[in-house]
Amino acid sequence: MRRLPALSTSLRLAALTAIAAMALQSCSPRYNWRESSDNGAHFVVLLPAKPSSVTRAIDLDGPRVEMSMTAAEVDGVTFAVGTAELPDAAAAERALTAMRTALLNNIAGQAQGAPAWPGKTAGLDHSMDLEARGVARGRPLRLAARLASRDRRVYQILMVGEEKSFTDENLETFFSSFKPT
Repeated sequence: MRRLPALSTSLRLAALTAIAAMALQSCSPRYNWRESSDNGAHFVVLLPAKPSSVTRAIDLDGPRVEMSMTAAEVDGVTFAVGTAELPDAAAAERALTAMRTALLNNIAGQAQGAPAWPGKTAGLDHSMDLEARGVARGRPLRLAARLASRDRRVYQILMVGEEKSFTDENLETFFSSFKPT
């Protein structure tokens, strides 16, 4: 039986280093889930990248309110949570309907059948789920949203982006992690 020559220590070390580097690279997640919240700490959610926040005035079919949006984007999908405080809790259902209409208009979309992501979020007074497909700026888009309220606060939890980047795992992680505070 013929023996193969032994590898030199430096060659073995180089081979092990190359294998370790490939293993680490293959495990490097594009989705770096981290706990996030808005500046007022009205919710906690897992977002797949470092979030950014913006606040702007919007009209929710009557009341004009300041909505804060915290969002992160990965692989052409935006994961976002918006929150606003209404003048009174009685306006919540009308505000949720206005948010639903605005989201559909933003993607020139049509609502699809019953959404298939995780069950209702605990601690909310009202909620409605929305799944839609549409086109914005020439791009086909998918939208998954949960619109909810608790007392005078409304929440808009959504994913919007390219269909190919939506996964059941991302829907589950994102929607099930949302907690109003």
